[in-house]
Amino acid sequence: MKKRFIICALSLLLTISCQAPSKPSPTALFENGQGDYNCYRIPAILKAPDGSLLAFAEGRRKSCSDFGDVDLLMRRSNDGGKTWDSAKLLVDNDTLQAGNPAPVVDFFDPEYPQGRVFLFYNTGNASENDVRNGKGTREVSYISSIDNGLSWSEPTEITSSVHFNRNTVQAEKDWRTNATTPGHALQFKRGKYKGRIYIPANHSAGPPQEKFNEYRAYGFYSDDHGKTWTVSPDIAIPSSNEAIGVELPNGNLMLNIREQNGDSKQRLVAISNDGGATWDRTYFDAELITPVCQSSILLFETEQRNFLIYSGPNSTSKREKMTLKVSLDSGATWTHKLEVHKGGAAYSDLVQIDKDHLGLFYEQDFKKMVFEVFTPEDLLLE
Repeated sequence: MKKRFIICALSLLLTISCQAPSKPSPTALFENGQGDYNCYRIPAILKAPDGSLLAFAEGRRKSCSDFGDVDLLMRRSNDGGKTWDSAKLLVDNDTLQAGNPAPVVDFFDPEYPQGRVFLFYNTGNASENDVRNGKGTREVSYISSIDNGLSWSEPTEITSSVHFNRNTVQAEKDWRTNATTPGHALQFKRGKYKGRIYIPANHSAGPPQEKFNEYRAYGFYSDDHGKTWTVSPDIAIPSSNEAIGVELPNGNLMLNIREQNGDSKQRLVAISNDGGATWDRTYFDAELITPVCQSSILLFETEQRNFLIYSGPNSTSKREKMTLKVSLDSGATWTHKLEVHKGGAAYSDLVQIDKDHLGLFYEQDFKKMVFEVFTPEDLLLE
């Protein structure tokens, strides 16, 4: 009897010890009307070199309008999203706009072997409609951190290198609006372009056209850790808009793009075999249905496997039904899906926390921005 008891106890102990760490409960990181802001929008998230999570958002002081007194904020977690520091103000453009957070980590700069976090963003002095009509400007800047988001540099403006409006070189292009991603940017980890920092973006060019058809998705990249920048060609699809990128297992760059005119109700995809210097093909993905909205994409990687994960509203009519979709063949097909939230859902961003956990940071019910954790097993259930 005693021997049997010991065997059962050891079996129970082994079962407990083999269980994965418990997942954090869904957490509202920003909620409209709380703190100094009327509204919070535009999630972006990444894992810093020390493993902490950095969650970025726009704090809109007076209303939920895109333009106005808009600041960039950040919250930080040291325990995989279980608890979070209070919100920190990163960029305050006085009474004007600072938005479209696009963070990325540079892991390969020999000057900063501990890793350097970049946060790219836009500032603007007029509404999007006014800028489209030539009555204002949009600029592109970044700040950086070499201590995992605890402190940040002064802003560096790079507009003249990455956005060719009437006040910069190549003024004849007459680019007007500009938006970095929003969501995380990327750095190539493998192959010929290892170390390249790539920022997906979009702009309008020339006077407004019907259904926003003057918009084009594009991107800009650096091979010298942000010292100089090169601009990718436009995606040659009218109304291509907010874009987010991922390096595929074969080293190709994939952009996943919003179609602003809403004609297809599908996500637009662009593939580059040369790190974004040219585009090899573009297509609409019929399996990724969408309203007119931003979405996110991420390659989840472990030593044993990797798979592509997409997040976005799974609807053709409304910003609703936040859903995760999984591809086991680099986006050729999407064989698994998980509906996260049935109600209102809009912008989102994804982060790999560790080999066993995925983080989703998204806008829920147009009232708050929620962080939620999933395991690969959650996603790969039939």
